[in-house]
Amino acid sequence: MPSPSSPASAASAPPTRDLFILPPGTLYFDGNSLGPVSHAARASVLAALDSWEQLAISGWTGGDRPWLSLAGRAAELMAPLVGAAPERLCLTGSTTSNLHQILATFFRPAGRRRKLLIDALAFPTDRYAAQSQLAWRGLDPRADLVAVQSADGYTLDESTIEAALTEDIALAILPAVLFTSGQLLDLERLAATARARGVLLAVDASHSAGSVPHAFDAWGIDFAFWCTYKYLNGGPGAVGALYVNARHATAVPALAGWFGATPEALFSYSETLSYAPDAARFQTGTPHILSLAPLLGSLEIFAQAGGIQALRQESLRLTRHLRQKLEDELGLAFATPREDKRRGGHLALRHPEARRICQALKAAGVLPDFRAPDVIRLTPAALYTSLADCDAVADRLARIMNERAYERFPAEDGPVP
Repeated sequence: MPSPSSPASAASAPPTRDLFILPPGTLYFDGNSLGPVSHAARASVLAALDSWEQLAISGWTGGDRPWLSLAGRAAELMAPLVGAAPERLCLTGSTTSNLHQILATFFRPAGRRRKLLIDALAFPTDRYAAQSQLAWRGLDPRADLVAVQSADGYTLDESTIEAALTEDIALAILPAVLFTSGQLLDLERLAATARARGVLLAVDASHSAGSVPHAFDAWGIDFAFWCTYKYLNGGPGAVGALYVNARHATAVPALAGWFGATPEALFSYSETLSYAPDAARFQTGTPHILSLAPLLGSLEIFAQAGGIQALRQESLRLTRHLRQKLEDELGLAFATPREDKRRGGHLALRHPEARRICQALKAAGVLPDFRAPDVIRLTPAALYTSLADCDAVADRLARIMNERAYERFPAEDGPVP
């Protein structure tokens, strides 16, 4: 079996592949869950540690990369990936805390408009945050949280979502890419419909940022939030990202903190908070310096790769190739839509033995991802995956299926080791 570093695998490798430190002896196809470390991320973390060691408290304002400016620099690098002006972004908190900031600030139930909308396939944290915000306001999470249903249990239809944007919905939370199936929603269409019907739209871009181009400003998305440790390769638990459209620029954050102040007022210790004029006002506490550092290193790679549009075309080529090979040789079923315009950066295979197949793949040197009850997620990430890698994964999976090698692994519930 060829390894990721073998000539067969490296022959068509993307030019940015050598910028990453991939797990040795494996084909890494789980970047939709956690991106690998890059040399730039490692160097950036070490530089932050050196600054801490050599400058101590003076690191906030001194050195080559003063800590006070790191979040702003990250926003500048992130902005082209999501189609936003840098001042509309802030790097702060986590996916869940940023969603709470959005809901606490902008969900204002009044009259008939008292409900939140999500999709039935939403990542659980989105549902939990919505339920808690409803309960906090004395509303009923069972009655006032509307979940758009899926016809097949894996994908959503935009017309079904639009039909659910009724007069009683105040704010909708929708994914850009569904985390299980990898379906890409038409956000431009949904944003236009929501705006026409007076519904605010918050987009969870956790499974699309860094893989799929977005145009948040141009589409008129109200808000977006996402993690930075998947396709953005920011490291486990990396700082979250928050987008707020310019038409909400003067909103007063419901969750306020000292770092939401103007730069001039940060150390004034005034009794009244002077809010920053941009999305930075939605920050609360001190920036996560050791969390921001690897993300800064990783974000610099995207420009070297030619930008998000070029990466998207390569991602589509890789997923198209891998899917065709698995269909032709094994006849496997997919939950992921076939059309390029409806597909994010990963493929979701469906099989009743998905759990055991994932275990067998790991034993064969492939790192995939399992999602209950029957989904195997495979991600050929454009920054570091080649067509040869896709062929190697397909060959190893074919051997596992033909030899029924997965039957050697336990079928009981629990995490896939």
